[in-house]
Amino acid sequence: MSVVDFGAQAINYFFREGDARPDGPIDHPSAWLGAELAADPSRWLIELPDTFIDRLSASADVLLAAGVPLDEVTSERFDVSGFEEELAGWRTTLRSGTGALCLRGLPVRSWGDEKAALVYWGLGHHLGAPGAQNPQGELLGHVKDYGEQSDSPLVRLYRTAGEIAFHCDAADVVGLLCLRTAAEGGQSRIASSVAVFNELQARRPDLVDELFAPFHIDRRDEQGPGEPPTFELPPCVYDGSFLRTFWHSDYMRSAERHAGIDLPGRRREVIDLYDEIAGSEPFRFDMWLQEGDVQLISNHTVVHARTEYVDHAELDERRHLLRLWLSLGD
Repeated sequence: MSVVDFGAQAINYFFREGDARPDGPIDHPSAWLGAELAADPSRWLIELPDTFIDRLSASADVLLAAGVPLDEVTSERFDVSGFEEELAGWRTTLRSGTGALCLRGLPVRSWGDEKAALVYWGLGHHLGAPGAQNPQGELLGHVKDYGEQSDSPLVRLYRTAGEIAFHCDAADVVGLLCLRTAAEGGQSRIASSVAVFNELQARRPDLVDELFAPFHIDRRDEQGPGEPPTFELPPCVYDGSFLRTFWHSDYMRSAERHAGIDLPGRRREVIDLYDEIAGSEPFRFDMWLQEGDVQLISNHTVVHARTEYVDHAELDERRHLLRLWLSLGD
């Protein structure tokens, strides 16, 4: 599969069909509780077999020896033959199952960052179509602390050590490869957006319609020439059986910094309640990513967050994750 540009990937992700409304709790494999995942790791954790790791390693070595740059890697050039069934199963889990996976066991320390990144990128081509993560065309985002001001509305929080509120990214799937962990904190926190919706509907049915109405989303000064500083999108779309959610409470709140945009009281209520439910027990699932873990989550059915962290003093040991965005297609 080829690389998808930033605009095309966003259009693919944000185009969600459906104008129905749930008339009760949504029963779907993606409507899990964090406590359920904690009790049954088989629902989300994949211990990668040595044979698969060896295949990934050999495929990367071929490309490294040939000097193939990252943007020229394709699924045809990165060989995973013999493991097509496993990859198809993971895609199904992301598309219509729990929407969350952790692939464990990549020997990133012995491989080194360059080879680990190539393996991750090649694997991504067999799960979907990798895409750019910003208008500048960044393919693999480096999630680490650059020392930037975390309370600035223009700073991308993944470039800081600060806490990140629950949100979705503008692609069907977001992946994180953990190269190195923090000294303290930096916990990945996920919740089923379907389960959160069900709970919010049960507690405050009077607020449900707000989730199907357009919200202003702050572009954080990444708009193109002539584009407005925000775009409008309803958080939830339901087609009668499947609920797709785009959530980014920080960007919903910061949209008010632009002239003429106000956040009405009911909107504030629903944003606060949604975040409260997502971060509460038993809804949230705290997934401590280990070195060599690949976390894959659906941005349609899972919201994710991160706790604040304290880094190592040694520069080469500081927390470092690689982020990948994927479009799944039809």
